Amino acid sequence: MAFDGLIIADLVSELRTKTVGGRITRIVQPEHDELILTIKTQDTLRLLMSADASLPLIYLTEARKEAPDQSPAFCMLLRKYIMGGKIKDVFQPENERVIFIDIEHYDELGDLRVRRLIIEIMGKHSNIILCDDEGIIIDSIKRIPATVSSVREVLTGRPYFIAKTAEKSDPTKISKEDFVRIVKGAKGNLTKAVYMSFNGISPLMANEFIYRAGMDGDLPAGEQPGEGLEKLADVFTGCMDDVRNGRFNACEVYKDGNPYEYAAFWLTSFDDLSGIELRKIDSPSELLENFYMEKNLAERMRQRSSALRHSVSTIRERTVKKYELQLSQLEDTQKRDKYKLFGELLCAYAHEIKVPGRSVSVIDYNTGEEVTIPMDEELSTIDNSKAYFDKYRKMKRTYDALIGYIEKTKEDLEHIESVALELDMATCEDDLILIRRELEEAGYVKRTVVQGKGKKKQKKEESVPLHFVTPDGFHIYVGKNNYQNDELTFKFAGGNDWWFHLKGAPGSHVILKTEGREVSDSAMEQAAAVAAYYSSGRDNAKAEVDYLERKNVKKPGGARPGFVVYYTNYSMVVKPSANLEKL
Repeated sequence: MAFDGLIIADLVSELRTKTVGGRITRIVQPEHDELILTIKTQDTLRLLMSADASLPLIYLTEARKEAPDQSPAFCMLLRKYIMGGKIKDVFQPENERVIFIDIEHYDELGDLRVRRLIIEIMGKHSNIILCDDEGIIIDSIKRIPATVSSVREVLTGRPYFIAKTAEKSDPTKISKEDFVRIVKGAKGNLTKAVYMSFNGISPLMANEFIYRAGMDGDLPAGEQPGEGLEKLADVFTGCMDDVRNGRFNACEVYKDGNPYEYAAFWLTSFDDLSGIELRKIDSPSELLENFYMEKNLAERMRQRSSALRHSVSTIRERTVKKYELQLSQLEDTQKRDKYKLFGELLCAYAHEIKVPGRSVSVIDYNTGEEVTIPMDEELSTIDNSKAYFDKYRKMKRTYDALIGYIEKTKEDLEHIESVALELDMATCEDDLILIRRELEEAGYVKRTVVQGKGKKKQKKEESVPLHFVTPDGFHIYVGKNNYQNDELTFKFAGGNDWWFHLKGAPGSHVILKTEGREVSDSAMEQAAAVAAYYSSGRDNAKAEVDYLERKNVKKPGGARPGFVVYYTNYSMVVKPSANLEKL
């Protein structure tokens, strides 16, 4: 996956066509590192930009996001400097992963000014920066002092420049001769020589150029035949000519039905691969939103759930240590029957043992074998016997108690692992609220107390189960947390609907609705694959899934949310997958 300079070029071409001349009518900052600009042209457009370190993005979207009750300082600053402004130009410097948006705006004195909004898509160094018409930084969504970066400060009053960590050429401005000279003089293999020598070229696209030229990218660049480099130069400069003229052929690569790669140009190197499908995408914004929507949502939920994740991780570590300690203590009690035998034998042979030494040897009347028994020389034989019986009874009491404790601790561990799985499946704020409530009711975390009255209630998306439909029209529902699991299984599902769950491990309850029809084998297999996917077995090549009619699933009285029992079931081994239409 490469958000490279060529994708940026395609996106800039789209933004220039659709947004230049438009006015910025709304600015919101729904996340600490994310902005959405509403731009009024003939249509109303929304431009999402994110400087998230793990998933930086920029694209046009139709999705709406609620603004926070209190706007962050950077958002308020942008409203002051560019709200109502007219987009004058959008461009990309030297094929870098950077977008400049020039905006005309009247200042407080009524003078027309040009502000430059800069979006840097550079992994952990991504940023959104506002500069004045002289290239001086007004502010940024991430402030970077010299103590954080020795390469470049991003602070108010500092001049803006693009940090250069390596000497690379602008690929849109080189000739064929320059290309051959640069690549031939580069170190490493041919693939590395291409993507390390030119701005904005990803390894994916370097491999594509080399594939089109029919060359071997693993051979050293300096050892490539001259005619081969000439052909590669033709391919490369031809593509750069398309970039300069805004001719793109973006595609998305699907592997086994799931998004796998994307590029600004058709990836011919993937054309004939097994299990691979290429889809043409006309809009780079559509491509990026399709590809990253679920990843972006998952990353945002991971950030919002970080405190809960830390709590769950701590609880799990503590529970694992407790479980291991109890198992160790249980192992120590295995000596109890030996102590009982020692006591019985000493009692039986007491009349024969006149002067006890450090040990005595007697015949076990049960097996006929000789047994050596350690003795306390200061005690009589009968007192030694009593001491062994005392040890036996103490270990027996410990054993009986530990059996119950271990079962309870094992249930606690399974429960907390199921909660960890719920956090991975959370898709909205309400999901996190339900998970916290479950932790509170189980006594893992303290209950939160809402203080103050009259506070504005934030609108929250309702937490609902996942919903899929099979190609033959059967509906599948997946619980995202243990409360939803109970709701699906015991209130939503009918007695003749089918219930699925990963065998012997944490996972979601999955319901396949029959609606009075005979269920197809393919629908049963797809429901089982979904149950395996939304479980702790997701990353396994194969997983065993139990399934049975819902009426045979029972919930013991007083059991925790999501806990059920069943005794008559079928099982099937499937590949975890959720490659179905999602509703």
